[in-house]
Amino acid sequence: MAEILVNPQEAPLDSPVDVLVVGLPPDSRATITLTTGDRSSSAVFAADERGVVDLTRHAPLEGDYSGVDPMGLFWSLRRVAGEPGPTLLEVDGVGKVELQRLTVPEGVRRTVVDSDGLSGVLFEPDDGDTYPGVIVLGGSEGGLRELDAALLAGHGFTALALAYFGAPGVPDHLVDVPLEYFGRAVAYLSARAGEIGVLGGSRGGEAALLVGATFPEVRAVVSVVGSGVVTQGIGPGRNLLQVLQHEAASWTLKGEALPYLPCSVPDGLRADVVDDVPTSLARAFDLTDGVPEETVIPVERILGGVLLLSAGDDRSWPSTALSEIAKQRLDEHDHPFPYEHVVYPDAGHLIAGPPYRPTTDVLVPGPDVVFEMGGAPPATAAARADAWRRSLQFFSEQLGT
Repeated sequence: MAEILVNPQEAPLDSPVDVLVVGLPPDSRATITLTTGDRSSSAVFAADERGVVDLTRHAPLEGDYSGVDPMGLFWSLRRVAGEPGPTLLEVDGVGKVELQRLTVPEGVRRTVVDSDGLSGVLFEPDDGDTYPGVIVLGGSEGGLRELDAALLAGHGFTALALAYFGAPGVPDHLVDVPLEYFGRAVAYLSARAGEIGVLGGSRGGEAALLVGATFPEVRAVVSVVGSGVVTQGIGPGRNLLQVLQHEAASWTLKGEALPYLPCSVPDGLRADVVDDVPTSLARAFDLTDGVPEETVIPVERILGGVLLLSAGDDRSWPSTALSEIAKQRLDEHDHPFPYEHVVYPDAGHLIAGPPYRPTTDVLVPGPDVVFEMGGAPPATAAARADAWRRSLQFFSEQLGT
């Protein structure tokens, strides 16, 4: 009798899953489908001479991904009509199994933070011990990165998902955000954790480097598709062109606006927006003549390690070039702490955050345009998994666990 074996059946979302189908007729075909209500993926496999399909060893004959990849069905999930629901793995003619993919691992406590003017959510192991602290910063979408922080806590960190715009209690727009706000977050976390690190993605990666360069308590920074250059703020506007042409500083320090690289609106970008075709926002960042020295983040002031992770086919902004500016500055100043810039050549912008989530959304709807993210989904999925692994290892080495 055929049977589906899933191990583990319940685990945090960033844990890989082994899937086997046993008891099939040798050399028969089996279609395996993964659904989450609003997404679906499938692939067809050939059972081996023992009547087994093993996703850790077998590549699909056809389907939504190719090659041997135990988590291929997970990252290749595509949007379908329907509402989010349980995660179900089904094999035609055999049955189905429900998987529990935990967004908050067992043994992790969640606490809303609204003191000291902060807007955040704290995740920590619920055992009373003291763990290294990590501040988690999202990108241009604003709001909170709770998932990232919750899963970090599952790996032995006290993680603060911190909103700095686009959430209650903080500015609506990424304009004139005081760096002192992040300093209060560092102080808050320092009172509850050991050594402090900062993890940021996209504009949060820019913020992470700034925070590390400003506050000496920070001992490690991971910037994912971030920037070693201070870039223009994200202000109000009825459409993308108005936002790009609204010149404003993202950050202030001691009441003074930090100099920034202004956005540009080349003819091709303007035409795409007007013609309502998918838009590569990376063209708004003109680096052809270099960047003003005063806009470069003084990353050499970070009193700890720096890990830069970027995507070679990033169409949201030129994260590889922007991160390399930080790497070069660290080189020039003989930074005494470990640092590295890792580039994933074929990956797109969406490499930040936990792995094994869909990478098929290469086009992301905005308020009035559709943005290109870039990257081939398999490459972005592999980069995301490696970036998460490197980030965990880096924080463990730099902060201790």
